[in-house]
Amino acid sequence: MASTGLTKAFGAGNRRTWTLSLWVKRSGLTGVQTIMAQEDGWNGNGDAGIYFEGSKISSYNLGDTLNSGNPSKVGTNRDFRDTNAWYHLVFRFDTTQSTASDRFRIYVNGVQETSMLYSNYPSQNYEPNFNRSTRNHGIGKQESGTAYAFDGSMSHIHFCDGYSYDASSFGETDSTTGEWKIKTSPSVSYGTTGFFILKDGNSVTDQSGNSNNWTVGSGTLTKTEDNPSNVFATINSLLPTAGTGTYQSGNTYFRSDSASWDSALSTLSPVAGKYYFEVKVGATGNKYSIGAVDIERDSLFVNAGTSERYLGYRGMGYYGAGEIRGNNGSSEDSNLITGLTAFSNHIVGCAVDLDNNKMYWHLNGTYIQNGGYTQNPSTGSYGVDFSNNRNGTNAVAMGASSRDGHGLEINFGNGYFSSTAVSSAGTNASGNGIFEYDVPTGFTALSTKGLNL
Repeated sequence: MASTGLTKAFGAGNRRTWTLSLWVKRSGLTGVQTIMAQEDGWNGNGDAGIYFEGSKISSYNLGDTLNSGNPSKVGTNRDFRDTNAWYHLVFRFDTTQSTASDRFRIYVNGVQETSMLYSNYPSQNYEPNFNRSTRNHGIGKQESGTAYAFDGSMSHIHFCDGYSYDASSFGETDSTTGEWKIKTSPSVSYGTTGFFILKDGNSVTDQSGNSNNWTVGSGTLTKTEDNPSNVFATINSLLPTAGTGTYQSGNTYFRSDSASWDSALSTLSPVAGKYYFEVKVGATGNKYSIGAVDIERDSLFVNAGTSERYLGYRGMGYYGAGEIRGNNGSSEDSNLITGLTAFSNHIVGCAVDLDNNKMYWHLNGTYIQNGGYTQNPSTGSYGVDFSNNRNGTNAVAMGASSRDGHGLEINFGNGYFSSTAVSSAGTNASGNGIFEYDVPTGFTALSTKGLNL
């Protein structure tokens, strides 16, 4: 969503009391990223909004010092840097409160933030330009242009005009797991300008009954299988193996501009189970490696030098030149299988069986040959053994490596290569995830639901 933003001109609302609730999954962690904002030329004459500033959450001009050179600001001390998790954010604005800190409250995953880096709260009964009649508002970006765009995904956005709700109105603690979970149809009131959008998809049609629909103002708003109830793997930009990589499309696109290898590894790293993912590559196929790696081997992270970032050195990968490479227990870079079909402009499917330490690859749906026999992950036949690449039952990350400015797009089950949907989804008996080709029997997408199938 880094270039995608929604826009809407508001009607006359309650500027003293409102609640904003939404779920977000972050991709990029740098710069100022808009959650929701009202823009009046962005020149200090009344702009107001809620943002991520790097890893922290802040508000801007929701108070009454907007022209003083020191605009009102409330922001967290805590950092929010987890690119795997969905965060539930609730912003509770109510300037009718007598206690200053009660006039703007921030909740994250059901808990109110009380340690604040900025605490310039609005005066009692102050009315900011947020939720003001005829003023344009933006979600995921400023109202005009694409500046300060949010980098990640959003879901279940509620705005309640004239009502002050805490986080328990929109979420609850799971009695079994103890985790904070979504209420998909909360019992709340929306007032006049209130709305409910991005419910179970990418629709900006208001589900509150108010008909306060939004418009896609920039970019392409894509539907993702990744959601607060089933978190799908994306590329983990925080790992040292990422090197100088560039990330886009919610951390599903990766490009390395290095002359050496960098790796795009999954945010989820299971220890058991059978998983399937797909990678779409461009030209010059020898600039890619696709496979899996034991992330608990100390040298991968302690010595994150250039060579260590290549999947083949500490993991097992199908190399674009037509070889299966990996650590066979005696060599850091062993050609375990040679003479395979080199790939470029292919979709490479990879099935990883952690229960039996076997791996399988296909090119555009046709599985490779191993010892003259066609691999078949559904029956467990002719898989490439990677037990020597893994210490016992250590956690394994999946993904790909690239170099020299070559990009790759990973579909961990969201059904997209970057912002392009798969052309014709294959079969998937697990019902978890959408892929271009058939998911092998017994395999599933790498997601929180997939971890528990």
